[in-house]
Amino acid sequence: MVALAVVCGCTVQTADRDGATDAGHRPPVHIDTTGRPSAPPPPSAGRGSGDGKSGAAAPSPAAPPPALWAPGDSGRGVRELQARLRQVAWLLDGPTGTYNDLTEQAVRGFQGKRGLPRTGSVDSVTWQRLLRMTHEPGRWELYLMGGQPAAAPDPRCLTGRVLCISKTSRTLRWMIDGRTVMTLPVRFGAQYTPTREGVFRVYWKSRHHVSTLYDSPMPYALFFSGGQAVHYSYDFAARGYAGGSHGCINVRDEKAIARLFDEVRTGDKVVVYW
Repeated sequence: MVALAVVCGCTVQTADRDGATDAGHRPPVHIDTTGRPSAPPPPSAGRGSGDGKSGAAAPSPAAPPPALWAPGDSGRGVRELQARLRQVAWLLDGPTGTYNDLTEQAVRGFQGKRGLPRTGSVDSVTWQRLLRMTHEPGRWELYLMGGQPAAAPDPRCLTGRVLCISKTSRTLRWMIDGRTVMTLPVRFGAQYTPTREGVFRVYWKSRHHVSTLYDSPMPYALFFSGGQAVHYSYDFAARGYAGGSHGCINVRDEKAIARLFDEVRTGDKVVVYW
C-alpha cells in the first residue's frame, strides 16, 4: 500500500524586489533566538525529477509481493499447491511435493488466465485466488500418486523375509530380518473386492501373468492368497489412488516391482495389516 505524504508549509510576507518595505526602509535583521529549527526550503522547480517537467521525484515502481513458493522449493506446502492446481485442471502430474517445471507452467497459466503477473511463482495474491476456487485437499489427494511416509512395520514383519504391507499408510516394505530394503506405495481392492488381511506366504510367481477372471494384465505377480497377488498396475501408474483393484495389491513403479519380483522367493512371508 502506497502512503501519500502531505507537506505543509507557511505563507511568508516578503519584501519587494530590492528588499525595501512600504516605508522605503530596509527591514531590520531579525535573529531567531527560540532555538526552533527553521522549515526546509521548498524544492527547486525542474530539479529532482530528471525530466525537467516537475519538481517532485518520480515514484519508484512497487516491488512485487514476495513469493510463497517458487521453482526449486519442496515440502508439504508445494504438495498442497499442486493438489489444488489439479482440482482446477491446471496440473495433471503429481502431486510430487517438488516445485518442478510442470508446476511452474501450471502457475503461469493460472495467473495469466486471471490477469495476474505471469511470474510462475506463487505470491499471496495468486495463492488467495487459488484458495477461493478450491477445497482443502484430503490425504489421498496430497499423495494421489504416492510419496507418503510408510507406517511403522507390524511386529510380525520383524523376522525373516517379509512383504510388510500397511493398509493405513498404503505402503509396502520389503524387509529382511527387521531391515527395510525397499518401500513402495501400493493400492488395494475396492469396496466390494477388498484385499484380505493376515499372514500369508508367496506361493507362486508369474512374470507375465494375465488375469483369466478379468482378462487384465498382472505383470510381476506374486500370489499370496487365492487369486490375490502383489503386481504392477498400469491403471495405478496412470490414475493413482483415484481407482482401486479387484483385491490385488497394486504397485505403480514398474522398475521397482521388477526388482522386487527378482528378489522375493516362493515361501517368503506376506503380512497385510491396518
